[in-house]
Amino acid sequence: MLRVLGNIIWLIFGGIELAIVWFLVGLLMMVTIIGIPWARACFSMARFVIWPFGSVAVDRAAYNGEEDIGTGTLGLLGNILWLVLGGIWLAIGHLMAAVCTAITIIGIPFAIQHIKIAMMALMPVGKIIVTKEEAAAKGIAY
Repeated sequence: MLRVLGNIIWLIFGGIELAIVWFLVGLLMMVTIIGIPWARACFSMARFVIWPFGSVAVDRAAYNGEEDIGTGTLGLLGNILWLVLGGIWLAIGHLMAAVCTAITIIGIPFAIQHIKIAMMALMPVGKIIVTKEEAAAKGIAY
């Protein structure tokens, strides 16, 4: 119940706008054709940003039990390119939002979510967004 309430408050006070930003960045990446791998990560992040309480980002290889193109060396290169081209700016935006929400005691849980999202914004390729229960069922620490 608290997760749902937290997510509803999150949506009202900026979650929708932030998810739209992630979605638009994903669309921009799709237009470039070579940005499609980053677009997939952006769309996953938009899903995470719109409903963050109760969800976690985990390594796709750990979740699926096998490596894929986004979790190996190419994924690392993709994350480095992403960090330089866009990830740092999105992370800075979330850190600024974290500072703004942490000013009040009520906003501290939202600030923590912004920090989690900022960390994820730095290197999203090779990650998957799942519920905490799904991660625990697979034995993945978060």
